[in-house]
Amino acid sequence: MATLELRNVNKSYGSGLVDTLKNIEISIDSGEFLILVGPSGCGKSTLMNCIAGLENISGGAILVDDQDISGMSPKDRDIAMVFQSYALYPTMTVKDNIAFGLKMRKMAPADIDTEVARVAKLLQIEHLLGRKPGQLSGGQQQRVAMGRALARRPKIYLFDEPLSNLDAKLRVEMRTEIKLMHQRLKTTTVYVTHDQIEAMTLGDKVAVMKDGIIQQFGTPKQIYNDPANLFVASFIGSPPMNFIPLRLQRRDGQLLALLDSGQARCELPLGAMEAGFEDREVILGIRPEQILLATAESRNQSSIRAEVEVIEPTGPDTLVFVELNQTKVCCRMAPDDAPQVGQTLELQFDPGKVLLFDAKTGERLLPGKSRATEDKVARLKIG
Repeated sequence: MATLELRNVNKSYGSGLVDTLKNIEISIDSGEFLILVGPSGCGKSTLMNCIAGLENISGGAILVDDQDISGMSPKDRDIAMVFQSYALYPTMTVKDNIAFGLKMRKMAPADIDTEVARVAKLLQIEHLLGRKPGQLSGGQQQRVAMGRALARRPKIYLFDEPLSNLDAKLRVEMRTEIKLMHQRLKTTTVYVTHDQIEAMTLGDKVAVMKDGIIQQFGTPKQIYNDPANLFVASFIGSPPMNFIPLRLQRRDGQLLALLDSGQARCELPLGAMEAGFEDREVILGIRPEQILLATAESRNQSSIRAEVEVIEPTGPDTLVFVELNQTKVCCRMAPDDAPQVGQTLELQFDPGKVLLFDAKTGERLLPGKSRATEDKVARLKIG
């Protein structure tokens, strides 16, 4: 196990004309599981290749256990990588694929056999050791690729979208296997994916990337509940967060968000704020599970009537769609509470769960923050 720190890492191509990675700052403790997540082309695989030494960085430093490894060759970094394509040798048996790296290190044959047996038992592939990759399923090949990395016992494991070639059911199974493996071995791991479900379920820490920039770095819970900007809020969560455009108004020192369903209006109180936010165009963000059915006891000025336009049963819950401020809004409900299309519901917003984003920059808003500093990320204190 080892700590990993990226200090102001940059990567440019063409004499600095194309910046692929920009000022990357990440630090994880020994044994932590880091997820690099983002859309295609965001730079996450490039960053992993830089950690592995497959690509050189243009600036900054990569440190393992406080030692700068930026100038080291891949073989000297003591890092093992599992590729998206598995990269197994087709003419070798499973046993020989797992043992290949150990043989290159000139380990004693008896020790190699012991290590292969250990890894095969861990991954439950003992019965496959005599087969070749062409005789294996996708999930079995993935286990072999993982076994080859595990057999080296490196300081850090790197996984580059290892589940992307598997079908949906097998992906869920292998995701669980990877999590169990990490819980048993407590190995420092960096895992690249574009799947936000993998990011939320696997990671101790998550770095959300876009255009070569870390948009937010934190725990899955922090990123889900306290997104730094509109991009993070929209990328993390399934179904995604609702975004409702509106203008803020002020009355009696209280800031209000105005919602209109076509058949009713409500003024959602957001608490006291300093001047400068009224009449401002913002995006109100709220998760589908945070919009509740109002009851006779809970009905108040935060409640609004709206007509159900679409319902989507998913099994464990039902997604109910209404329209607010001429925008489709998703509400997540228990199946037993699901209404019918055309039915009018009275919905309730918890002001403490509401997030506000600047409509132009996409950044989170903070009371009292000047327009000159709106590029900085901060949390809106509500209520």
